[in-house]
Parts: sequence; C-alpha cells; structure tokens
Amino acid sequence: MSLRTEVVHNRNVVIVRLTGELDHHTSEDVRLKLDEVLLKENSHHMVMNLETLTFMDSSGIGVLLGRYKQLKNRGGKLILCHIDSPVHKLLELSGLFKIIDVYDDEVRALSSLEVVS
Repeated sequence: MSLRTEVVHNRNVVIVRLTGELDHHTSEDVRLKLDEVLLKENSHHMVMNLETLTFMDSSGIGVLLGRYKQLKNRGGKLILCHIDSPVHKLLELSGLFKIIDVYDDEVRALSSLEVVS
C-alpha cells in the first residue's frame, strides 16, 4: 500500500495528516518531505494527525523520532493526535509516549500550543 501526506500550515505550526502505511517502503519519502517543509517554513511545531494511518513499522518510528529531535533542537514540539489502535500499541511499546505529547484530536493538539484559529 502507499502513503498520502497532506501538509497544512496554521501560524507557526505544520499540521501533517498521514493516510495509509508508514513503513520501510514509504518512510524515506515522508522524511524528505517533512524535512523540506520544516526547512522552508521555519516552523517551530508540528502536529501529526495519524487518524487514517493504517500501519507503521520501526521505519515510521524513526521518522517520528527524527522530527521530534529536529523540532526540539529549535525550541519546538512534535505532537501526535488521533492515533488508531494498532499504531497506538506500537508507539506505546516503543516508549515514544514518554517524550511526545498525544491528544485525541487536532483541536486539542493545537490548543496545547495556543494557536487555535
């Protein structure tokens, strides 16, 4: 299966919506796209909506961890929202929830950054 990446901007926040499978076949393309967006937009924060992400493997965890480190180094945050059960279980087992904030939906995620429009 493939992965579709939708990127939306809300002030200094990049909102990323992933649809499909984030695995070793798609992770490099996503990484490059997100790195380009962060570089071009000079955004401080990223909210990743995983509502329609159906699968993730360790390559996907690497993508999340890499963006977390990038944003943290510039004083920003990576926030995840709308995580479906199988992906939630993987992220829980990986320990990412100890360092990355998670919210039920985009509105709450954006509210946590005080940028709701």
